Amino acid sequence: MDKLTPAQRHKNMSHIRSTETSPEKEIRSALHRIGFRFRKNDRRLAGCPDIVLPHYHAAIFVNGCFWHSHGWNGVAGEDSKICSKFHFPKTNQEFWRGKFLRNKERDKKEIDQLLAQGWRVGIVWECSIRGKKRSQKIEDIAESITLWLEEEFDQPFMEF
Repeated sequence: MDKLTPAQRHKNMSHIRSTETSPEKEIRSALHRIGFRFRKNDRRLAGCPDIVLPHYHAAIFVNGCFWHSHGWNGVAGEDSKICSKFHFPKTNQEFWRGKFLRNKERDKKEIDQLLAQGWRVGIVWECSIRGKKRSQKIEDIAESITLWLEEEFDQPFMEF
C-alpha cells in the first residue's frame, strides 16, 4: 500500500528529472578529471545519450535502476534479485508493468540503432555507483570506462 496520497505521489514523481541527475554528473566529473572531453545529452543520436565521446565514437548512458528496471525479468510483482535498487511497485502494477516493458523496448531499440550506426555503447547502472565507498566506486567505473574506450575496441557494448 502506498503511504502517500495520489497528489503527494504525483508531486514527487513530477520532480524526477531525466537529465543532469547526480549519478550522471558524478560520472561526467570523474571522466573529465581523467582527461576526457565529451558532449552532454546529444539529441542528434538515438536515445540522447548522457555522455558522448566523439573521438572514441562512443555513447554512454547513466541509467537509474528503477526507471530502466535493472534486473527485472518482465513478470509483474517479481524481482529477479539481480539489482538491489529495483523493486517492482506494489500499487498500480499493470501501469508499471507496461511502463517498464515500454522503457526496456525503447532502450533496446536505441542501443541497436547506435550499434548499427557504428557507435560503441556503454551503460553505467546506478547500483554500481551507489552505497558505501561511493566516490571510490565512481572512480573505479571511470577507470573501467577508460579501459573500454582505449583498449577494448572489440567490445561494442559494455555495462558497468
